[in-house]
Order: sequence, then C-alpha cells, then structure tokens
Amino acid sequence: MNSLKSTYLFALLLVPLLFSCKPSSNGLIILCAGDSITESIYPSYLQKTLKREGIKARVLNYGISGNTSGEYLNFLNKNKETLSNEHPDFILLQLGTNDVRIDHDKTESLQFYMNMKNIISILRTLTARSGKESQILLATIPPIPDNVSFPFNKNSASRVTEEINPLIKKICMEENIPLVDNHTIFADSPKLLPAVHPSREGYRELALNWLRALKPFLAQ
Repeated sequence: MNSLKSTYLFALLLVPLLFSCKPSSNGLIILCAGDSITESIYPSYLQKTLKREGIKARVLNYGISGNTSGEYLNFLNKNKETLSNEHPDFILLQLGTNDVRIDHDKTESLQFYMNMKNIISILRTLTARSGKESQILLATIPPIPDNVSFPFNKNSASRVTEEINPLIKKICMEENIPLVDNHTIFADSPKLLPAVHPSREGYRELALNWLRALKPFLAQ
C-alpha cells in the first residue's frame, strides 16, 4: 500500500514538470527586431530558408517602419509583456538607419548609444521556453547610398561608417553580444542596395547572413 502511495505521489510531482517543459520538436523561436529594413521581407526569407535546411523555427517580425533607436526603445517599454510571452530563443537586432536622418529623427551619437544600451537591457529580460536568457545578436547597419535624397544626405552616409557602426561594435564588445556584419554585404555589392532599402535579392542576402550568424548556435 505504501509503495502504491509513493508511486502515486511521484506521478503527481512529475505531471507539472512534464507540462512545463516544451519539447524540442516545437522548434526555435526567432524574434527579429528593428526598423523598416526588418519589417519588410527578410524575416519571411529567413523562415523559408530555415525550412529548406530542415530547421524547424518560427520567425517573428517585430520590425517597425520609421523607428529610430529612441522610438523602438519606447515601443519595448510599452510592450515588455507581449515580447516576454513570445519566449524567443534568439533576438536579431538591427537599428540605426533612421537615426542618421537629417530631419526631426536625427539622433546624436551619445543618445543612440544610450538608447541601444537600454534596448539591450530590456531584451536581456526575455527568456526562451527553457527559462534560459534569449540570445541577442546585434548587426551593423547597411550603408546609405550616394543617390538618396531627403531625409538623408552625404552626412548621413558618413555617420553610418564613422559613428553608428563603430558604436554598434563597441556595444557588442561591452555587452558580450555577437556582432553580425550586415554592412559589408551591401558595401561589397551596391546593386543589392538601390536605395535606403535593399532590393529583393538584397533582402535574401540579409536573411542568409543572419542564418550564417545563427548556425554556430544551432550546432551547440
């Protein structure tokens, strides 16, 4: 009788444990965070590429068109609970293009740096279904092409290489976050970036570059 009671008690303890653990067959959850370059189609290309490679994943698009780092920080502050409930395994973060505009969205370098540090601080509170902290990957931003017009100019282009991307690299070192070089894709192949936004092929290359950055983690 005591043996039967012990078995029953063990079963009661085991049930909540089983239901609290998501099986690996559910696949990965990848959250893409950023501005319109994210909001566009690279997350859907990433989803399709992962499927082709036999990697089960759900790619969430949290890109917001027109957002500067400050505006995205406000979005995160207002939507912490929503993002927390997504339980992403990975967060792919790319911001900064709108910060180099020359209109009211222009963000000085120090403010951009502080915004990004605060964004990362919020994202670090997110956890995967396992309870492990979500892995953040931070990317450099693409160049600003020479032919762009207002609200960008040549000063915007120089700020990308002289201010914004160096700060992104600095933040990666300080926060021990993997750096993803999305700038070089377009610097080496300008045809992929006919304007501020990539071409369709440019978005495909962007998705592939994110996947290359993810693969070392997927092999673990």
